[in-house]
Amino acid sequence: MTHVKNSTVIFGCGNAIMGDDGFGPAVIETLAARQLLPDAVSAVDAGTGVREYLFDYLLAPETRPGRIIILDAVDIPDRRPGEVFAIDVLSIPAQKISDFSLHQFPTINLLQELQEHTGMRVDILAAQVERIPEEISPGLSIAMAGAISVACEKILQLLSGSARTRGDFL
Repeated sequence: MTHVKNSTVIFGCGNAIMGDDGFGPAVIETLAARQLLPDAVSAVDAGTGVREYLFDYLLAPETRPGRIIILDAVDIPDRRPGEVFAIDVLSIPAQKISDFSLHQFPTINLLQELQEHTGMRVDILAAQVERIPEEISPGLSIAMAGAISVACEKILQLLSGSARTRGDFL
C-alpha cells in the first residue's frame, strides 16, 4: 500500500464475528458505502491485524502517511455502551497499556513510537462495548450499531480540523 506523505489512513480494528468487537470494520464499511472520505484519505478494514501495518510504517518512511486514525471497540469502566470517545495514545500510562490492547500488545507501544519518533499524527477513536461474546456471534448490539454514525461524524470532524482538541470527544 503506497500513500502520499500527507495522506491519512483510517484503520477499523476488530473481529466482525465477535459481536461488538466488529465496530471498527463496520465503521470502515459505512465510510466506504457512503463515500464520505476525501481522495487523500484511505479507509482499511484491518481486522485484528493492524500491527503489521504499523510495523511497515515504522520501518518504511516512504509509505508512511502523515496521519492515522484507529477505530476500535473497548471496554472501559464508567462508559456507556455505544459511547464514542478519543483516547490520547501518549496519555496511556505504561501500567495501563495492556488494558488498551487494540488487538494485541504491543500495538499501543507502536502507536506511541510512530507519534513520538516519526511525526505521524495518531488519533484513536474508541466505542464502549455492550457485549463481547464468549464464542462466535456476528452482529453489533443496538448501542454499537448506533455508534457507527457518531464515529463517522467524529472522523469527518477530525479530518476537517473542526474538532478543537482531542478532548472534544471525551
